[in-house]
Amino acid sequence: MSYRALSHLGLILSSVLLAACSASLPLHGGSPIGAAETASLNQARTALAKADLCCTRFSQFDFQQSLPAEPKRFDIGPQRPVADFGGSRSWFLAFTLPADAKVPYGIVFKSTLNGRWLHHSYLFAPSVVLLDANYQPLRVKDVQLCEYMGWTRSRSGAFGHITINNANARYLVVYSSSAQINGSTYWEQSPTAFSANQPVQMASSGNYQIPHGPNGVLYVGRLTDHYRKAVDNAICGSPNAHAPSLISQLHNALSSHHATSATQG
Repeated sequence: MSYRALSHLGLILSSVLLAACSASLPLHGGSPIGAAETASLNQARTALAKADLCCTRFSQFDFQQSLPAEPKRFDIGPQRPVADFGGSRSWFLAFTLPADAKVPYGIVFKSTLNGRWLHHSYLFAPSVVLLDANYQPLRVKDVQLCEYMGWTRSRSGAFGHITINNANARYLVVYSSSAQINGSTYWEQSPTAFSANQPVQMASSGNYQIPHGPNGVLYVGRLTDHYRKAVDNAICGSPNAHAPSLISQLHNALSSHHATSATQG
C-alpha cells in the first residue's frame, strides 16, 4: 500500500475515533447531557410504582443482615424489597443492630451522585426507623445529607448520621420518605468543574441544590474514625453572611488579589 493511501486511511480512522470519543464525553452548554440521568430517574420511579409490596408489618421484614462494622455499599433499586411507609413507597434495607454495642454509638450514611455531572445528578436520601425487640418503632427520622469533599473517593459524597441512644433499639430499617424523595441537598461546588468520577476536582464557588430520587448508591455502617471528620466538617447548608465558607473565602481572596495586581500593574 502506498504512503498516500496509508495517510488517507489514517485520516479516516482518526475521524472515526474522534467521533466515537466525542459521543462518549460529557457535553457542555445547551447539550442534553442530563438525558441519561433523567431517563434513569423516570425508570426508577416507574419500577417503584409497579413493584409488589413485600410486607405490611415490620415483623415481616428480613433482618438477617447485621449492621456493617464500617460503611458498606448498597445499591438501592429494583433488586430490593418494597414497602409502604406512611403512604409512600420505597425500596428499603433492614439490619439487626449489634447486641453488644454500648450506647451511644453512631451510624453513618453516605449517598453518592447518580449521574456523571453534578448539575444533572440526583441522590438517594435515607430515612430510618429504629425498632425494639418486638418490632415496635422507637424512632423515625429523615437523615439530613451534608456535602463533604475529601482527598479520596471514600471520603467524598453526601454524608448523614444518626446516634443510637436507646439501649432497646434492636433493628434498623433504611428507606426514603416522601419528604426525602421530594427534597434536595445543598451542594457547594461548580457544576462545570465537578465530575462524579473525579470528586476531588473542586471549583472556587457555586451553590446548588441536588434533587433526591428513589434509587441510588448508599453506604451504611457504624460511624468509624475514618468517617468522623467527613461527618463533622460536612457542609449542610448555605453559609450565612457572618460565617462565609472556606471555599467562598478563597474565592474572595483570589478575586481581591487579582484586582490588586491589576491596579498595581
